[in-house]
Amino acid sequence: MEENCRDTLDPRIRRTRLLLQQALGKLLETKEFDRISVQDIAEAATVNRATFYDHYTDKFALLECLVGTRFGELLAARGVRFDGGCPSALRAMVLGVCDYLAGVRGLECERQLQMEPHMEAAVIAVVRRMILEGGRRHPPVDGVSPEIFAATVSWAIFGAAKEWVRTPERGPSEEMVETAMRLLGPMFGAAYAGGE
Repeated sequence: MEENCRDTLDPRIRRTRLLLQQALGKLLETKEFDRISVQDIAEAATVNRATFYDHYTDKFALLECLVGTRFGELLAARGVRFDGGCPSALRAMVLGVCDYLAGVRGLECERQLQMEPHMEAAVIAVVRRMILEGGRRHPPVDGVSPEIFAATVSWAIFGAAKEWVRTPERGPSEEMVETAMRLLGPMFGAAYAGGE
């Protein structure tokens, strides 16, 4: 996922990838993911199939990039940056995941099962990358692998948010965030000297 989603210097590549992502996003408004073909996406993006395959291995790779881009944009629009052991940034990240998942059509039901693992991978990858970048600025204490820490926290955040979205008559996302922070706090305390 990382290779085909990463910003590239060539504006033509960026533009084509944006066209493909927009085409898939538009198609998802009217069709279920499993009914959308690569040909449908290429036609909607006004490119040929060969061009599609120059950028993505299949529609699942494109979906992961689309989700990762949209989720990354949501966090950037809110100014969410994780700079190490900062609890307020972590709280904003958890809230961002909750809000993003709550806005995904069909996640609360079992309809979009084919799409879900790819959406999950994309969101977790964005959160993991943010935690790793923050960890580079403020590394965890000795003996704690930044990669293991980032993986653990990103999966925990996504899992908690996903469970919250699927809960009938769920409370507000802020309540779930407080619960998640109580659970993540000890992890941060163990990983960062002076953490929450």
